[in-house]
Amino acid sequence: MKMMTKLAAAAAVSFALAAHAAPTEALQTAGTLVVVPAYGEVKHVNDQAVVTLAIEEQDKDKAAAASRVNTKMKQGLEMVKKEDPQASLKTQGYYTYPVYPEERVLPNGQPVKARVPTAWRVGQYLEATTTSLDKLPKTVAAAQKILTLNAINFGLAPDTTKKLDDQRIAATYKNLNERINSIANAMGRKVGDAVLDTVDFEGSGNYAGQESRAAAAPMMMRMSKSADSMDVAEPSFEPGETTLQMQVVGKVRFK
Repeated sequence: MKMMTKLAAAAAVSFALAAHAAPTEALQTAGTLVVVPAYGEVKHVNDQAVVTLAIEEQDKDKAAAASRVNTKMKQGLEMVKKEDPQASLKTQGYYTYPVYPEERVLPNGQPVKARVPTAWRVGQYLEATTTSLDKLPKTVAAAQKILTLNAINFGLAPDTTKKLDDQRIAATYKNLNERINSIANAMGRKVGDAVLDTVDFEGSGNYAGQESRAAAAPMMMRMSKSADSMDVAEPSFEPGETTLQMQVVGKVRFK
């Protein structure tokens, strides 16, 4: 009886091992449509700068403050043009704000008097776009004798971006091909059995997320009361580089 039990147990183990060793049946992939996302990028040294300069004056007389702003902005424009004749200039953001005294807490029952401005704050911004990065420190230092440096952003000139488009498209399409090859190998199929049905370089539909850009509102800057004739040491700038990215979605159907 014990012998029969042992034989039955051995047979059960043998059947279990045989079943485990049996090859898994491959899935049928004929006619399968595969959606393949791919990415590409190129890098380039920044060759353009957008500089924001500002002037602000405060005076009890609104006209006097505006007059000084107008005069100094004109002088700043002339300085920038002199140092960098090729720069593209644009004045913007002219503002006039009243300056009120601090509010005092009045005892209960007393009427609150209407606030009267004690001064006026007037200012204006100047945006300079240039590709003369070698002249940029000297240009900014000259402008800072009168204006303040509010912001500076480095990037790529439009012509440079256009030239890099070919490289970016090639890099993205290469990545798409590499991914299709990897998917075909994983499915046990030959790449020659795959037919590229659709290529979406916009990455539209549900395949790509929407990119949002938030532009920060310009902040008012107060001018220091330094003398206009003082020389300003040249600032140091590092343009850095920009990475241009592209995404593509391909639809591949296997025969």
